[in-house]
Formats: sequence, C-alpha cells, structure tokens
Amino acid sequence: MSKPEVSIVIPLYNEEDVFTELIERLTKLIDSFHKKIEVILVDDGSTDSTALLIRELALKDERFQSIILSRNFGHQIALSAGLRQISATEAVFIIDADLQDPPELLQQFYKLYEEGYDVVYAIRKNRKEGVLKKLAYATFYRIMDKISFVHIPLDAGDFSLISARMAKLLNEMPEESRYLRGMRSWLGFKQIGVEYDRAKRISGESKYSLKKLLQLAFNGIFNFSEFPIKLITNLGLLTILSSLGYLFYVLAKKLIYGNVPEGFTGLLFVLVLFGGIQMLSLGLIGEYVLRIFFQIKQRPLFVIREKIKNKKVEE
Repeated sequence: MSKPEVSIVIPLYNEEDVFTELIERLTKLIDSFHKKIEVILVDDGSTDSTALLIRELALKDERFQSIILSRNFGHQIALSAGLRQISATEAVFIIDADLQDPPELLQQFYKLYEEGYDVVYAIRKNRKEGVLKKLAYATFYRIMDKISFVHIPLDAGDFSLISARMAKLLNEMPEESRYLRGMRSWLGFKQIGVEYDRAKRISGESKYSLKKLLQLAFNGIFNFSEFPIKLITNLGLLTILSSLGYLFYVLAKKLIYGNVPEGFTGLLFVLVLFGGIQMLSLGLIGEYVLRIFFQIKQRPLFVIREKIKNKKVEE
C-alpha cells in the first residue's frame, strides 16, 4: 500500500463526549482532501471509554491508527508518542480532540505548506474562554516573548501543520520536559502563522488543570529562557550592593554622629529579605536540577500498551 502524504496526530484524554463528532468531521475531511491521510489517535491513559472507542474504530477503518499508552503521561508526551508513529511523506497536522481547533483548517494550512513553509501554526485571535484565563494566557505568551532566547509566536499553541522533515527532527530531540511549540520554534526553517477564532469546547471541560498549565509554563520558561538563572545572579548582586550600602550608612553614622543605628524591626526585615532571596534562588536552581535528574535517567518518554495499524493489533 502507498504511504499517506499527510498524518493527523490527535492526543485524547477522556474525550468520549466529543468522540463521535470528532470522527465525523475527520472522516469528511479525509474524504474531501486531495491527498491520502492517516489519522493517529493517541489515548493518554483515559479513565472513560475513549480507549475502547479508538480501538474499535482502528479495527474497523484502516485510515485510523490507535495508540493506547500504558498510563497518563501528559499532553506533550502523548503528542510526541503520536509523532513517533507517523508514516506521512509530506506533512503532519497536529490538533486536539476537543474541536476548539477546527480540523477543516487543514486545507488552508496545506496550501501554505505547498508554498514552501515547513511550519504553519495557528494564532488564536479570539478565545471563547473566561476573562481571567484569557488574561493569564496573554500575559504568559508576552512574558515568554520577552525572556526567551528563541522567538516563540504570540498566542500560538500546538495546533499546526509541520513538514515531515520537521517531525523527524522533533522526534530526534530527546528532552524529557517537552514544550513542543518552543522546540518547533527552536528548529527554525520557514514558518508562518494563520489567525483563527478558537471555538468553545463541544462538551466537557478542559483537561489542562491549573497544575498542568503551570508545569507546561515552567517547561517553556526553563527550557527556552536564561532568565531564571540570570535572575539569581542579579538578585545576588542586588543583595551585595544593598549590604554594602547599609555598611556605608552604618560607618557614616558612626563617624559623623558617633553612634550606630539600632532597631530590631530593621534587622528582622533584612534577615527575612535575604532569607527569601536565598530560598527563591534555591528553588530556581532546584528546577534545573530536577530537569537534569529526570533527563539523565534516560527512561523512555512513554510506554505503549497497544497499537493498532492497518487493522492489526500490536502489543
């Protein structure tokens, strides 16, 4: 059988409520698209019937490939697992299962790929989410833009079309704390953004909890910015300068007025301030040490419990 020109990679976690509509829209897209498409559905340790639905579909329709992970490894790892399984000769379309990112944009993205772009990423012009959440996202992207040593496009997530060679290079990058949109930017090549309006979830709630969002944000900051480690240096210099300033103040008081300033409150404030700076510095260093600790173990990024391709089960 000839290989597909395009692979669609979709991570799923407890998405049984939207599964039927997702597959209906994907099937229409596959039937109408002028290139051969395979769809790689990655179940990230779902606790509902998502894995069963994926399995049944892959056994019935060879255009769909089922990857069932042994447990929940997280969104970025599930995406990486899907990228490892692609057969596409031309491009890979990355999309979430919740249908907030319309799969029909593949048509527009692919035209830009044909014009020579290795990455076509989606820019969220409008988001149907709460004000606080939209503000948090906007703030984070703008902070990352200021502190990152590579340009990561504003308001752009993982929703994108990348060339097969870009996917191959991403698969060769071994880091454990993955931030795919940053890795995609780091690789370079010719990239372009496409604005779109992000829809509301069809059903259910976002699977990105506050904890997972913070973990993703930390992966972006610590993997693609020198700011945290430079912050420690700057805080150290500030502490030294503050100490020297206070020393000169004490000496001046002693020489001019013949007395040394006293005060328990001032001393307590200085001790708390310097203690806080030390704890912050240790915490930032700890984040780097933690990432080194997990990386040097060289464990696999994920474990596949079952794979179904061309209606054949592999365990």
